Amino acid sequence: MSITLMSNLSTSRFVLTGFPGMEVYYILLALPFSTIYAMVFMGNCMVLHVIRTEPSLHQPMFYFLAMLALTDLCMGLSTMHTVLGLLWGFIQDISLDACIAQSYFIHGLSFMESSVLLAMSFDRYIAICNPLRYSSILTNDKIIKIGVAILCRSSMLIPPVIIRLKFLNYCRPHFLSHSFCLHQDLIRVACSDIRFNSFYALALVICTLLLDAVLILASYVMILHTVLSVTSQEERIKSLHTCVSHISAVLVFYIPIIGLTMVHRFGKHLSPLVHVLMGNIYILFPPLMNPIIYSIKTQQIRLRIQRLFSLNET
Repeated sequence: MSITLMSNLSTSRFVLTGFPGMEVYYILLALPFSTIYAMVFMGNCMVLHVIRTEPSLHQPMFYFLAMLALTDLCMGLSTMHTVLGLLWGFIQDISLDACIAQSYFIHGLSFMESSVLLAMSFDRYIAICNPLRYSSILTNDKIIKIGVAILCRSSMLIPPVIIRLKFLNYCRPHFLSHSFCLHQDLIRVACSDIRFNSFYALALVICTLLLDAVLILASYVMILHTVLSVTSQEERIKSLHTCVSHISAVLVFYIPIIGLTMVHRFGKHLSPLVHVLMGNIYILFPPLMNPIIYSIKTQQIRLRIQRLFSLNET
């Protein structure tokens, strides 16, 4: 191990941690993880295909859903090669440049998913609180502008903290906590001054994930206020039903993030296996569950998918 460690130190390569203490079961673990990744790709590709090919789904709500599916698809692609590569025995470590690039995509896509969920909450707010102006507010041009703003916000705020990772001195043992690269993992093994990375990353999380969560909550407070003012109970249920899928997607995204943060912050005494499991849930749970949620809860998508399967059977 010391020879391997010295080699990694000298070549700026980082050892990936899979599931500590379960190395002999990696082949068995590779099968369910491969299945999960296959479901992520098939589910999100199916959602994208249905939205693209069904003219009745060419509406703002489904455009935002397509953005969410594309983000989830990219998240799966960004981690698949290291997670499955480690479990199948193809790789054991990763270069600094590749690690920095993966870290950029993981965090950038997380911020992008948060931004898309915020845009979807805005869509639900307009649809319920101001339905008569829905089509005039959320035009195709507005949606394109929102999409560009989401892309710029998610990709242009991260480079300062990510680029600086290249110039840090990594003198501690090059062992990462997960089978993929996270910013907090890299600065943990650095011996340089990491105050800029720590403060900038904290500010970034507050200005993106936390701010988005607050705005989503505020939008649903206004939605609930509008729904409760409706006299018909049937109309109330119908309005709230249109929000169920989005609320589920928000919970699926934020609960793993909160869990991973709590484990990193307060769970230092826990087994490393707990940290690894939470990290994988944070990466894989939203991309896996979102297509299932929208396929079950959104009638237009469910019917279109059923039609596709019936055509294939005939």
